[in-house]
Amino acid sequence: MVQFLLPKESQVRPGERYPVSGKGPFKWFHIYRYDPDILDNPRMDSYPVSLDHPMILDGLLTIKHKIDGALAFRHSCREGICGSCAMNINGVNTLACITPLTSYKGDIVIYPLPHMRMIKDLVADLTHAFQQYAESRPWLRSSKPISVYKERLQSPEERRALDGLWECILCFCCTTSCPSYWWNPDVYLGPATLLQARRWIVDSRDDATQERLTDLDDAFKLYRCHTILNCVKSCPKKLNPAQAIAGIKRDLLKRQL
Repeated sequence: MVQFLLPKESQVRPGERYPVSGKGPFKWFHIYRYDPDILDNPRMDSYPVSLDHPMILDGLLTIKHKIDGALAFRHSCREGICGSCAMNINGVNTLACITPLTSYKGDIVIYPLPHMRMIKDLVADLTHAFQQYAESRPWLRSSKPISVYKERLQSPEERRALDGLWECILCFCCTTSCPSYWWNPDVYLGPATLLQARRWIVDSRDDATQERLTDLDDAFKLYRCHTILNCVKSCPKKLNPAQAIAGIKRDLLKRQL
C-alpha cells in the first residue's frame, strides 16, 4: 500500500471539484494537494482535462495555466530525460511527460512520489536521496595521470558493459517504489543509487573498484534489497536496478572465494 509522510493522524479529505468548460471528451484528474504552510489536512482536487492533450504533463500544465495556478509540480525537459516530473500516477511511479493521457481508461489519480517528505502538492523532497547518491562518489576515480592529448580508451566490450546503467536519470521512481527503502530509508541506499554504484564498479577506466565494493559491503546499505522487483516495474527508462544490485552482491561473493 502506498503511504505518505503526512502530519500525524492526518487524512486526505475531498477537495474542490472544478466545473467542466468547453466541449469535447475529457478526463478527470484527481490530484493530491498539500500545503505545509496551511494547517489543514491534504485534499484531492478534481479537474476536467480535455483529451486533446497527448501526455499527462500537458494536462497538468493546462490545469496550472488555465484553472489553478497554485498547483505545484516539477517539470523541465518534457522528453523523459531530466526525471523532474516523476510522480505516482494511478498507483505507479512514472514520468508525467512520457505517459500518454489516453493510456488510462478511467479517471487519473495523481500523487507525489511515496514515502518522501512533501514540500508542496506533487513536489517531493529528494534531498536525502541525492545525499545518498553523492555518498556513492559517482565519478571516475583513477590514479592514472590526466592527459589533454589522450583519451581513456575502452574496447567495445568494455563500453557495452555500461549499457543499462548509464541511462539512469535519477528520477527515483524505483527508489520510492521499494518497500525496503520505505522501511530503511536512513541506511539502505535504494535501487537508484546502487544502480549508479554498479555503473562505476564495472567501468574499465575506474581504478577504485575494490574500494567501492568495500564501501557497499554492509548489511543495510546493500543487503536490505530483497529482490521484490518493484524497482524494475516502475523504471520509466526500462532499466533493471535489481539486476545491477545482484551484480554487486555477486562481485562481493567472488572476493570471498
